[in-house]
Amino acid sequence: MDVTTVTAGAESFTCNAFLLEGDRTVLLDAGATDTVVGAIESRTAALDAVVLTHQHGDHVGSLDAVLSAFDAPLYAHGDHPRRTHELEDGDQVFAGDEAFDVVHTPGHADDHISMVSETTLFSGDVVVHDDGAFDDGSFGRTDMAGQSREVLIESIETLLDRMPDGVEHMYAGHGDAFHGDVRDVVETALERAERREPKYPEE
Repeated sequence: MDVTTVTAGAESFTCNAFLLEGDRTVLLDAGATDTVVGAIESRTAALDAVVLTHQHGDHVGSLDAVLSAFDAPLYAHGDHPRRTHELEDGDQVFAGDEAFDVVHTPGHADDHISMVSETTLFSGDVVVHDDGAFDDGSFGRTDMAGQSREVLIESIETLLDRMPDGVEHMYAGHGDAFHGDVRDVVETALERAERREPKYPEE
């Protein structure tokens, strides 16, 4: 499976939006930059689906432009006027060349989902490898309205329970991709979240 970050190099604040190419070409999150449609078009003429990890602005700012350009079905856990497929915990989505299990992982956002296969984790914002707060395992922020550190901790625990031991690739909503012992990264993020310390000093 070929994974490309189509928001790489963006000058405005955005998430990592990933294009998964293979038997089924899928965009995971749409980002929030006016360059994303062109970046997708440089690699493919069509999308089989767009999947959202959650609907914070940095993940969906370019969603309407993407859906209009590619007329692709939209998969999301949370309600959205352009959603065509509702994702529930335990569902399976085929993307690129792999089957991914959908894991509902709220705390950072009520509608947040992660996707995990036998080899790869797309963690959205619930867990990241490095994002300016911590390296080698960090957790999504929980200091804003509608967010909960306690719920996020439960979600990370669920993710660990549902993640196969062989996962060695992690793509998060922010920061760099990680290749190696993904379970160790997620466990480190859990330990840090459990300390109840602020993610950022200004929290």
